[in-house]
Amino acid sequence: MTAEPGPSRGRAGAVPTVTSEQHRPVEHHPPVEEYLQTIASLAEEGAAVIQARIAERLNKSAPSVSEMLERLSAEGYLQRSGREITLTPRGDEIARSVIRKHRLAERLLVDVIGLPWYLVHEEAGRWEHVMSDAVEARLVDLLGDPSTCPHGNPIPGSTHAPTAPDLQVSLAGVAAGETVRLERLTEEVELDMAALRYLDDAGFVPGTTAKVAARGPDGTLMLELEGGTLALGRDLSEKLFVVTT
Repeated sequence: MTAEPGPSRGRAGAVPTVTSEQHRPVEHHPPVEEYLQTIASLAEEGAAVIQARIAERLNKSAPSVSEMLERLSAEGYLQRSGREITLTPRGDEIARSVIRKHRLAERLLVDVIGLPWYLVHEEAGRWEHVMSDAVEARLVDLLGDPSTCPHGNPIPGSTHAPTAPDLQVSLAGVAAGETVRLERLTEEVELDMAALRYLDDAGFVPGTTAKVAARGPDGTLMLELEGGTLALGRDLSEKLFVVTT
């Protein structure tokens, strides 16, 4: 009778224990990560982070947001000063990790899988909560440690620095006659599929250069691009960040 092969053994004859610890993400409940990520993203955009803005961004009721913020404060993830909310170092570390994984996933979806840039934000939102540190490290190698996501926002922890934020200005404040390069758009625009498709159809994506040809009385901008012209209302142009060239 032939014995069935058993597991390989080490020198001492013990069966080695194989763990997946290096492949398991640090576990935090997705709602916790979602709130911390939202707070960090609002702060990154330069907005005062208050409860109403968090509720608006997450499309949740004021009572549910209030309850969650109380919980996060009690658990040491955030602190309040009047109406303003800031992350503690513990909360910020988690938020940066989730944002990093989200933006790396977006780069993978665009650069490797070939998904259009205007479709990847929602899809990457599913990946950010389940991506292990081992997969994250492999993505960094595979993608060449990118500095930004496809929407131009910086990837925390990248060794390649994007254009310095203090050199970027809102497109809404650029004078007629200036030539600009689109650097990034806020997460609020990333969530607006109609705006993303409008920018994509015109070819005005991060890295694109355009001339501000005219400014209307209501703040509407007329841009001249290589492939034609593009009209942008003030509400959208305020959320697009550029550098003058």
